Amino acid sequence: MSRCWPWLLLPLLAGCGRGTADYSVLERVQAKPLQFSVWSEGDLHSNKPTPLLVPGAQFTSRQLSWMVPDGSVVEKGELVARFSAEQSRQDLAQAQIDLERNTLALASKLAELSDKRGQLGVDLVQVAAQYPIAERYANAPPESMARNDILDAVQDVRYLDERQRILQARQAQLPANDHAELAVLDAKRDSLDTVITQKQADLAALELYAPHAGVVMVQEDWAGQMPHVGSNLFAGNPFATLPDLGALEVELSVPQIEAQGIRVGDKVELHRWGLPAQAFTGRVKWVAGAAQPRSQDNPVKYLTLKVDVPANVARRYDWIPGQRFVGKIILLQVSQGYSVPNLALGGGADGASTVQVLVNDKIQTRILKLGVRGATRTQVLDGLRDGDDVLLANRKTAEMK
Repeated sequence: MSRCWPWLLLPLLAGCGRGTADYSVLERVQAKPLQFSVWSEGDLHSNKPTPLLVPGAQFTSRQLSWMVPDGSVVEKGELVARFSAEQSRQDLAQAQIDLERNTLALASKLAELSDKRGQLGVDLVQVAAQYPIAERYANAPPESMARNDILDAVQDVRYLDERQRILQARQAQLPANDHAELAVLDAKRDSLDTVITQKQADLAALELYAPHAGVVMVQEDWAGQMPHVGSNLFAGNPFATLPDLGALEVELSVPQIEAQGIRVGDKVELHRWGLPAQAFTGRVKWVAGAAQPRSQDNPVKYLTLKVDVPANVARRYDWIPGQRFVGKIILLQVSQGYSVPNLALGGGADGASTVQVLVNDKIQTRILKLGVRGATRTQVLDGLRDGDDVLLANRKTAEMK
C-alpha cells in the first residue's frame, strides 16, 4: 500500500492510499535538538529595600519643603528630604509659656502656704496667751465677780479650747495638704517638660538622610498620591524606599497556560526592554506556589518568578529598580531528543501518559515516560523511536469538532 509522507507532518493522507484514508494528521518521530522556552516580562526590584520614614515623633505633622527627584541615586549620608513643622514649633512655644506660668504659680503657692503656716502659728500663740486668763476668771469665787462675768469666762474657755484643737488639727494636716497642692503643680511641670523635650527633638528631626547608597523610590500614600513639595505628612509614615543596588532581582510574570514546567534552576536569558544589547543570563531562584490574577479587571492568572541580577552587570549598565525587562525562560535544551505535541497525549491506566502510533495501518497505544512539558510540546524520555508515526487527530474526530 502506498503512503505519501512529508518531511515531518502529514496533514492530509486521503488519496495517498486506501489504508490511510481514516487518519488525517500524523507526525513522524525523529530525534533532533530540543529547546522549550517561554517568553515573559517583568520589572527590576531590590530584595533588600530599606524603608525611609518621615522623621520625627510618631504622628506629628510635617510639611515637605524639599526632596531629591524620584529615582535619584544617592550615597550613604546624603540628604534625601527636608521638612518643616510649624505646628510643633507653635506647640513648643506654648509649652514654654505654660512652663513659665507653672513656675510663677509654684512660687505663688509656696508663698501662700508660708503665709498660712505663719497665720496658723500666730493664731495658736494668741490662743495660748488668752487661755490662762479665761481659765483664771472661769474658776474665780462667786463673791469676787459678777455671775455674768464668770459665765462669760467659762464660755471663753470652752471657745478657746475648741479653737486650739481646730488650729492644732490644721497644723497637723498642713504637710499633707501642702504636699498635695505642690504635687499637682510638679506633675504639670513634668508634663510640660516632657512636651518641650518631645517638641525640641521633633524640630531637630526635620531632615532625612540615606542610611546607605541606593536609589530613592518615593512611595504613594494611602490615597494613591505621591509626595511633593508642600505635602502634609505625618512622622513615622512611609516616605520612600532605598533599594540596595547590590541586591537586585527581576520579577517576571508568565501566563498560567504557558507556565507549565517552570522550576527553580531554569536558565533565563534577560535583557532591558527595548535594549537587547544590555543582557545577561541567570537562573530562576524562586517560583510562586500558585498563579494569581494581576488585577480585578483581568481574570487571566500569571505565575510569578524571580531571577537574581549580578551586581557587576547592574553597575555596568547603570540599572535601577523599576526598569522593564524581557526574559526567555529555557525549560529544556538538549542536543538530541524526542518530543510530541501536547494535543497528541492521552491518559492511560494509573494516570500513565499515552500516544497513538500507526503501525502497519493499525493504531497502537504506547505508554510514554515524559520529561519536561512545554507550552505546546512535551519531551519524551522513553516509549518512542525514530520513524514512529504518531497520530495527532483522525478524520472522525475532526468532523465531530
